[in-house]
Amino acid sequence: MFGRIKKEINAVFERDPAAKSIIEVILCYPGLHAILLHRVAHALYKKNFFVVARVLSQLSRFITGIEIHPGAKIGEGLFIDHGSGVVIGETAEIGDNVTIYQGVTLGGTGKEKGKRHPTIGNNVVISSGARVLGSFTVGNNVKIGAGSVVLKPVPSNCTVVGVPGRIVILDGQKIDDNYVPDLRHDQLPDPIADLLGQMQSDIERLENKFKKLEQECCKVEK
Repeated sequence: MFGRIKKEINAVFERDPAAKSIIEVILCYPGLHAILLHRVAHALYKKNFFVVARVLSQLSRFITGIEIHPGAKIGEGLFIDHGSGVVIGETAEIGDNVTIYQGVTLGGTGKEKGKRHPTIGNNVVISSGARVLGSFTVGNNVKIGAGSVVLKPVPSNCTVVGVPGRIVILDGQKIDDNYVPDLRHDQLPDPIADLLGQMQSDIERLENKFKKLEQECCKVEK
C-alpha cells in the first residue's frame, strides 16, 4: 500500500513542476486525494459493498470535484492535474502512467449493461476538456488534444485532435519502459488550419497563373 502511495506521489513530482514538497502534494493535490480514495472505494466495490463504495466515491467527488466510479480500474502512476470536472465511468480501465487534465470525461454511450466505457492504455495524455465516449481501446503512448471527442478505437503511438477525433500523427515509434509522458499538449497539429493554409496557397497559385494568362492574352491582342 505504501509503495503504491509513493508511486502516486512520484507521478505528481514527475509531471507537475509546481510541486515543491511532499507535504504540499499530500495536502494540496485533489487529484492525488481522488485516486487514493478511489483505491479504497474500488476495494470495497470488489467485495460487493456497492453502497458503501458509492458513498465513499460521492464523498470524494464532494471534496475534490473529481468523480470516479468505484468500479473503474486504474493502474499505477495516474496523474490528474487540477482535476475539476473529471468524470471516469464504471467500466473504464486506465493503464499505467496516464495523465488526465481538468474537464476530461471517460464516459459510456447508450443504456446497455456490461463494458460500456473506454479502456485507456499506458503513457496516455488526455488534455483539458477531452471526451472519450464508448467501449473501445485507446492504445499506448497516445496524446489526445484539448476539447477532442473520441468515439472510436485509437491505435498506439499517435495523436488525436478534433470533433470527432481524428488521428493526425501516427509514427509507430516504440517508447521504452522509462518513458516520461510528453505533456506539451499545447503543441498539437491543427488539421483544419493546415487545410485552410493549403487552400490559401492553392488560391494564390491559381491567381498568379490567371494573371500570367491575362498578361499573355494582352500581349497577343496588341
